[in-house]
Amino acid sequence: MSNKHEIEEELNQAQARLDALCQNEGTVDDHGNQTVVVQPTYGDEMQSLREECSNLQIILEAMEASED
Repeated sequence: MSNKHEIEEELNQAQARLDALCQNEGTVDDHGNQTVVVQPTYGDEMQSLREECSNLQIILEAMEASED
């Protein structure tokens, strides 16, 4: 089993990847009119990263609870 530091590092990396995808998410279709349509491009990968971050956070919380 990984130690707490390794899990924290993995969580930080996953969160950084998710943040980068969120900033780049969507392509804008602007045809010169009032309507702008945003097309998602990273939805599946972002969902996977959100789940990974959530699972890692749960593991860290359990590790912290067991230290008490």
